[in-house]
Amino acid sequence: MIRFLAAVAVALFLAAGAAAREIAITFDDAPTADSATMTGEVRTQTLIAALKTAGIGQAAFFTVPRGRTRADLTRLEAYAGAGHIIANHSNTHRNLRDLTAEEYIGDIAAADAILKPMPGFRPWFRFPFLSEGETREKRDAVRTALRAMGYAQGYVTIDNYDWYLNSLANAAKKEGKPLNESALRDLYVETIVQAVEFYDAIALKTLGRSPRHVLLLHENDLAALYIADLATALRAKGWTIIAAEQAYKDPIAAIEPDTLFLGQGRIAAIARAQGMKPMELIHEREDEAVLDRLFNERVLAPR
Repeated sequence: MIRFLAAVAVALFLAAGAAAREIAITFDDAPTADSATMTGEVRTQTLIAALKTAGIGQAAFFTVPRGRTRADLTRLEAYAGAGHIIANHSNTHRNLRDLTAEEYIGDIAAADAILKPMPGFRPWFRFPFLSEGETREKRDAVRTALRAMGYAQGYVTIDNYDWYLNSLANAAKKEGKPLNESALRDLYVETIVQAVEFYDAIALKTLGRSPRHVLLLHENDLAALYIADLATALRAKGWTIIAAEQAYKDPIAAIEPDTLFLGQGRIAAIARAQGMKPMELIHEREDEAVLDRLFNERVLAPR
């Protein structure tokens, strides 16, 4: 009887873990510059207000500080003052493939020197482009250096092309093309929710459970305008939005997959290390031609 009850308890625990749908929100490339849609300062204030409206108490902003003005750094302080985390995304946003490991580590350290005194700072590093280099030697050298600097990886589990949709919207604005803004909102939200479900399905297949996910977004205009709508849509699908610090306590934080297929995030990397094919690990809306077609048909179409 004791063994039976123990087996039932384990089964219930595993079922609860598999059923848990938890996700943290993170933003790359903060603070981004003015755009055709809004100034950087307006974007920051809009995004802070939208996160509050959405009930997202703690997001994380992975920051590229080089060349930022005092006003830009004040925007980061505003995010921190609203309860959000500031983390390291390198000083110059270079791809590790284009640098030596030593140059890249120096770039991380340069950003660290600027960001470490800031309120809300955490020693988390996210690789620009999610790229850890073209060789295992370079990858492992940077991973070792990060540990020596006291950094944890600010990995993602859900990749998507939110940045490309944002670029399409801003290009249309610059050209004076009328946008169906409700259709743009729906396309943005739908695309990201589909990506979330796509990578969660891969996690269930490879891990046997749904981990505490980390969603990659960018600090851009569409995020500022539609993050509350995205939060509503995620919750309607059964997702609970959690703090970034909570997400990074998931057991996959300790896994550094032995693969160079890292540009789609940690879940895809784990799946690739288990033998899944790369094309099975890329969501269909990470194809720019697909997004071009959907944007032209739905957002630029006559109202």
